[in-house]
Amino acid sequence: MKKVLLSIVVVFILIQLIRPHKNDSKNNINHISTVIDVPDEVEQILLNSCNDCHSNSTVYPWYSEIAPVSWYLASHVNDGKAHLNFSEWTAYNKYQKEHILKNFEEVLLSHEMPLKSYLLLHKEAEMSKEQYNALVAWVKTIKEQ
Repeated sequence: MKKVLLSIVVVFILIQLIRPHKNDSKNNINHISTVIDVPDEVEQILLNSCNDCHSNSTVYPWYSEIAPVSWYLASHVNDGKAHLNFSEWTAYNKYQKEHILKNFEEVLLSHEMPLKSYLLLHKEAEMSKEQYNALVAWVKTIKEQ
């Protein structure tokens, strides 16, 4: 029993050496705000509810330093950025932007974002009906441009 417990502790310590890449770029050269007006209200909503998974500037909680949680969070952030990355907006082509905006609007209308799993630990990211409406209205103005 002691050997099994010791083995588990050793494995846990060793997996801490496998560190995923952190999403903490401060380079905003391709950010959506460089080409599209982002009203203060929308900017605040994006900051509180979207940017951790949909930008290059994630604010990591303390538990993100512990494997295997760090691996899960890295995967989650990478998946979110694969769908929409506000920090890389100008790098998208016209068709990508149209597709992203269509999906973004659908996700907002169905209240699929932020994810329930994210909201469990980030209550401050929960959005009101008014905030959803503000984001939808903003997306619609972008689509009209």
